[in-house]
Amino acid sequence: MSGVPQSHASSQAARGSKRKWVPEEDAALVSCMVDLHNVGTFNADTGFKAGYLNELEKMLEKTLPRAMLKAKPNIESRIRCLKREWSVVYDMLNGQNNSGFGWDEHRQLVVAKDAVWESYVKSHKEASQFRHRSFPYYNQLTAIYARDRATGKDT
Repeated sequence: MSGVPQSHASSQAARGSKRKWVPEEDAALVSCMVDLHNVGTFNADTGFKAGYLNELEKMLEKTLPRAMLKAKPNIESRIRCLKREWSVVYDMLNGQNNSGFGWDEHRQLVVAKDAVWESYVKSHKEASQFRHRSFPYYNQLTAIYARDRATGKDT
């Protein structure tokens, strides 16, 4: 549909085309999440209380005014993705019977011997993406989400 006015582009995006987040946006989102968590107003056992997405939208508007990130679907979807990725890394490092994994703080990635990776990936295919890929937000997201893992929620 060429000639679609710009105002319709955002509604089209909401109906199904995926938005590609760039590292600068991810970093800003995680930073805002940490700030919001540290303030404590929206904290809940599983991360955040209702209304936090709108607050994050306002915070990101100040940080990245041209990004035009909306609470729904953009921020909500990206947080869901980041939490899913964090969970995979967290489980490798803290899960039962997962000895052999470590965290390289400098490179921000999970490390293990080849045999450990090969064995783990057989039953945890989602973990294979992190064999050579860093996850720079692990520590910040752990500060926000590790509590619900420690209490057994989400497992």
